[in-house]
Amino acid sequence: MDYQAIIDKYYPTDNELRRLLIKHSRQVADRALAICRKHRELPVDMQFLEEAAMLHDIGIYQCDAPSIHCHGTEPYIKHGPIGGDLLRAEGFPRHARVAERHTGTGLPGFEPETLEEQVVCYADKFYSKSNPDHVRSVLETAQSLEKFGHAGVEKFLAWAKKFE
Repeated sequence: MDYQAIIDKYYPTDNELRRLLIKHSRQVADRALAICRKHRELPVDMQFLEEAAMLHDIGIYQCDAPSIHCHGTEPYIKHGPIGGDLLRAEGFPRHARVAERHTGTGLPGFEPETLEEQVVCYADKFYSKSNPDHVRSVLETAQSLEKFGHAGVEKFLAWAKKFE
């Protein structure tokens, strides 16, 4: 699968949004791959993991988040399911599941289940598109998740024990 071709299809113009998407996705992919290199006992498909990480935010352009150059009409919270729909339409159902299950530590009904879904979701939490040059610590990330409920924090911290 050529993930770059999919990015090019939905983000054909070299602009701030495309550059931000690629930078953030590369950060997430690199962290996810580093986790799996460190934990060789994790039975993951490394090629799929990289592709899915590079495409996890493919749906952001349809969302209304001007601070990160998104000028669509949908609420930002929907970018995962939107990306899932786009990737499913492209014929990539496994990649679609990663996209739709990476928001927070998983939205109700869309919790990360497979190891690859969990690793991408976990890696994504360390990078914010609104502050792309900052890498959050585990503590900062846990604190940022607290506003969504303590269950998500507990899930994130369990992943931290497993993946760090």
